Amino acid sequence: MRILDSLKEEAIVSELNATDKKGVLEQLTNAVAKASEVNQEEIVRVLLERERLGSTGIGGGIAIPHGKSKSLNSLLVGFGRSFEGVDFEAMDGKPAHLFFLLMAPEDSTGAHLRMLARISRLLKDSTFRQRLMTAGDQRELYMVIANEDHEF
Repeated sequence: MRILDSLKEEAIVSELNATDKKGVLEQLTNAVAKASEVNQEEIVRVLLERERLGSTGIGGGIAIPHGKSKSLNSLLVGFGRSFEGVDFEAMDGKPAHLFFLLMAPEDSTGAHLRMLARISRLLKDSTFRQRLMTAGDQRELYMVIANEDHEF
């Protein structure tokens, strides 16, 4: 399973300007909704409900907001970067700069978990994280992700 199977270039936000968790989720879901023609409001609602269960800020400047929806037929992935960083209530208390958003169909537990695991494995690589932070625009970010997705 590859990230690029579910991530469209248009679902990448190279410079998030949100200052809080809800704002980040709105910006990311807006990009995903435009790229995939899904209901943004529903996705935001699902993600906020998931965040209430526990933060998806995993530490190290990374957050992986994720959830499931009955209205989806396939996995959707989005990516965003914040140079300023956003408090995502991570375990280490540090702001998140890199955000991978994952939405899955309600009945796709296996695929959902495999994609979460793949994203997490890629983000463990500090060189990959640094390349994400220094890439220029949306296209460059997509290529960084594509290259790593292909190599891993």
